[in-house]
Amino acid sequence: MSEESEETVHESERSRSRQALATYFRRIARALGRGEPVPVDDAGTVTVDPPAEPDLEVEVERDGDTVSLDLQMEWVEAEGDVDTDAAASKATFEVYTDAADDWRWRLVHDNGNIIADGGEGYSDRRDAENGIESVKRNAPGAHVVDLKRVEEPPEESGSNAIFEVFEDKGGKRRWRLVHDNGNVIADGGQGYASKRNAVNGLHSVKENVPGAAVEEVDG
Repeated sequence: MSEESEETVHESERSRSRQALATYFRRIARALGRGEPVPVDDAGTVTVDPPAEPDLEVEVERDGDTVSLDLQMEWVEAEGDVDTDAAASKATFEVYTDAADDWRWRLVHDNGNIIADGGEGYSDRRDAENGIESVKRNAPGAHVVDLKRVEEPPEESGSNAIFEVFEDKGGKRRWRLVHDNGNVIADGGQGYASKRNAVNGLHSVKENVPGAAVEEVDG
């Protein structure tokens, strides 16, 4: 591509922890492995869809006392796609008041299914919205831990929460997103017949939380 025809479609820059970077790259790797559009920004509103074999350039540069690592994929535009107005999420956070006039939230998939909720009511709408923001920050990079098995402690993930998969008193498998402070900040709201279905449910949340709109609805 000549310099005259170069166009910056999207650019962002900010500091991230190593763990947050790992979470970001895992999202990219997962999309590449599945052959899906690759999210560029955190919200998923900008995506690229490279061909099966794009060119990859890796470059490490030293400029004085600064070191940079550049990873660049390149392909002929006609062989891939760039979407700057992508559907950020297939779900929406709904904020509503319940019968007791407490504020609650739920994450509703485009198919109508409730895939997560806060599990408790709040007297102030702002507390419900803070709960949503906590889920948005922590769900995408949270590790999954099966409480039925003894496992090694998960490595740091860039998230302050973990997804716990457990069996309830009725023998159903469930999940909950537990913050480091011990608070349950989200759960699936239902039991599943198998661990696989429970894990699929929480992965739907992990994938749809980034970029999900927030709307106020009637309870």
